[in-house]
Amino acid sequence: MNLPIKLALRYLKGRKLRTALTTLAVMFGVLVIFGMNTFMPTFVQAFQSQMMAVAGQIDVTITHKTGEAFDPSLLEKVRGIEGVKVAMGSLERLINLPADYFDRDPQTPDRVSTLVLKGIDPEMARQMIAYNVVEGRFLDPQDTHAAVITRSLARELGVGVGDKLALPTAIGVTDLEVVGLLPERALPGNEEVLVTLGEAQYLLNLPGKINVIDVNLTTLDEAQRAEIRQRLMTVVGDHYKIGALESGSEILTNIRNAQLIFNLMGFLALLMGGFIIFNTFRTVVAERRRDIGMLRALGASRATIRNLILAEGLIQGIVGTVAGLILGYLFGWFILQLIVPVGKQFLNIKVGLPAVSPSLVITSSLLGIGITVLAGLLPAQSATRVTPLEALRPSVGQVSFRRLAGLSFWAGVVLMILGVAILISGQAALLGIGAILFVSALILMAPALINPIAVLFGNLLALLFARNGTAQLAEGNLSRQPGRATVTASTTMIAMAVVIMVASVLSSVTLTFTKVLEKSLGSDFLIMPPTVAVWGSNTGAAPELAQKLREIPGVALVSTLRFAGSQVKDVAVGLLGIDPQAYRQLDALTITEGDPEIALRALENERAIIINGVLAATAGIRVDDEINLLTPSGEKTYRVVAIGIDYLNAKTTTGYISQANMATDFGRTEDVFYQVNLKPGADRAAVETAITQLLKSYPQFKLFSGKRYVEENRRLFDVVLLSMYAVAAFLAIPSLIAMVNTLAIGVIERTREIGMLRAVGATRRQVRTMILSEALILSAIGTAFGILAGLYMGYMAVRAFEGFGFPMEYLFPGSGILAAVAIGILFGALAATVPARQAAQLNVVEALRYE
Repeated sequence: MNLPIKLALRYLKGRKLRTALTTLAVMFGVLVIFGMNTFMPTFVQAFQSQMMAVAGQIDVTITHKTGEAFDPSLLEKVRGIEGVKVAMGSLERLINLPADYFDRDPQTPDRVSTLVLKGIDPEMARQMIAYNVVEGRFLDPQDTHAAVITRSLARELGVGVGDKLALPTAIGVTDLEVVGLLPERALPGNEEVLVTLGEAQYLLNLPGKINVIDVNLTTLDEAQRAEIRQRLMTVVGDHYKIGALESGSEILTNIRNAQLIFNLMGFLALLMGGFIIFNTFRTVVAERRRDIGMLRALGASRATIRNLILAEGLIQGIVGTVAGLILGYLFGWFILQLIVPVGKQFLNIKVGLPAVSPSLVITSSLLGIGITVLAGLLPAQSATRVTPLEALRPSVGQVSFRRLAGLSFWAGVVLMILGVAILISGQAALLGIGAILFVSALILMAPALINPIAVLFGNLLALLFARNGTAQLAEGNLSRQPGRATVTASTTMIAMAVVIMVASVLSSVTLTFTKVLEKSLGSDFLIMPPTVAVWGSNTGAAPELAQKLREIPGVALVSTLRFAGSQVKDVAVGLLGIDPQAYRQLDALTITEGDPEIALRALENERAIIINGVLAATAGIRVDDEINLLTPSGEKTYRVVAIGIDYLNAKTTTGYISQANMATDFGRTEDVFYQVNLKPGADRAAVETAITQLLKSYPQFKLFSGKRYVEENRRLFDVVLLSMYAVAAFLAIPSLIAMVNTLAIGVIERTREIGMLRAVGATRRQVRTMILSEALILSAIGTAFGILAGLYMGYMAVRAFEGFGFPMEYLFPGSGILAAVAIGILFGALAATVPARQAAQLNVVEALRYE
């Protein structure tokens, strides 16, 4: 074992508390980054496996970019391409099932919650795939109401050949006779129910349409296959793609954006850990000046001293990173358990165990170890400049404001001015830069402000600890080491800034979306599919259901939504078809730009579209622009007549067109969502009973009371609010570690001073009070800076959300400020516990002899 590592291990062993705290800071940062990146990919993978079809033994799959059904005439063009062995058109639709659909037991969710209904040409399908029927027979072209399923699905549902399988479809519940069983499914994905193409077109209300072309090629040579694929793309054109049928790509984009936000939180946690490590190593160098000087006098080179400090950082980085990886996996698993119910309720997906990839382990390890070593690099370089003569000089002194108000202070003032200027300008593109400038300004100005602020808070504490003198001693101790106090306060500042920023955003989101929620879903009854975020994966109902609802006595209004996928400027768009007249009475859209009456009238009379803010921001679209929407029959020009949102579609790129245009351009006539209003004086119970009876033929829908649904979502907002506060407080833990570290180092550094105080009559209680006062002053300084930074960052974040297309009303985060103050005081008191006890228990004689 070489000298630097040997000495590093000895020093770490001798300072167990400091070593544990520094290692804990590294562990915490790695835990957040690793943990967040294990559960988010798992969630994305579960979403993709739910929404994406599996191609099986197919060489090439061709689908429309919108995911919508198209005319089969393209199939003949594909078959005529050189190199295509066989091509088959099919119609596939994911069917989301209610959790209690098969067993009728709401307390025990079914193991099968989704199925893929796939309509095929039986003769062509046998040429494409070697279907091995293990029981019964395969489909015949003349079959009606017949299905072939796998043994695994038959076993789950308790059916066999000759039994009936009831499925919800656009025309109501349909009984299919199981005529054959295939082997258990070997590939991941949803179970398939195979029916004839004509049957699928009838059940899904898509006559004469297909949405997938499967192709097998004549060669296995990769170069030749690539040439054939290129020829295929040339023939099918830019509106089609080679790949699996996709649904919900707009949701997937939002999930990935959430992953970026979680990564940012993890990086902030690791950055706070870096502050702690830097502060620790800088103090280590100051504390060991005599030791370093003696090593230099005995012949140790500058490289040896530098390697000694870096070796300590490397050892703590490795230990902290390993612990962070282990606890991060457990953290990811815990988060998954919390979001599994949400996934089932809103997206109807099943989530597995956290996903761990080699690249994630390597990246997390490099960040954990790398930041630790980098944080120790500057103190290590400083240690190499210590000479034996300097080591004999005592360290000290009182630091004046004038001495500290140098270049860094004035640089901070300039950055502060720039940050405020960006805030006043309101430029969305500069919001992130403004936040960085403002926080950097506070960090640069902090050393010069520590002394006057410490005096202010010291005087306040002096009123609390009257005639004790401990508050002034605490203020003096911090003022002598403004650099160390600044680094510790900066850690607290970042933590409290995150708390305030989260509070600003969440309070503003709650205010805004509560209003939108009440307006969008304030109907008497809501009839909803299994998923409310991914409309394309729901099985709707033909217009006859809406008409039957309107015929129920006491019903005044039935408004429906229809769905179709599209693209504009290469951005995936979820289109919702509305009846403008019904929507005018419902008043469900919150229009943020444009005139509501003019916009709805335009939807009735022309190809017009209302877009939401997310689509406007993502695609750079404004009111009165003309946009080209991709449809199964080519691009169609629509005029943007307004920008608005509703609650269910506020987070995804969405456009609203008339149901008449949706039927003409997209061929979609099935309804996926219903809102029902009653006549004045109507018998609510009788209407509810009639709707419930009617929906027995459409089990893919559930009936909700509009008022009850709004209240449930309000409670969900409250839960999310508390959860995010808990996450913010969790991210503030490094500031607690930093304060404990700083106070513990201060006790070690002032051992002789504390011994002298005890020798001249100071009691143990006064010593404990002095350390507690230091902790409270430190936390107060950090919290004060954090509130300033958090208010700035929170306001900027709300404006940034507006730039991303979410209409937001800024709400001053009074509750967040109270939470930050409470967390700051609590952490200050907790941080003082161990160091205060350590200082109070010092032996007076040994303390006076300490060097």
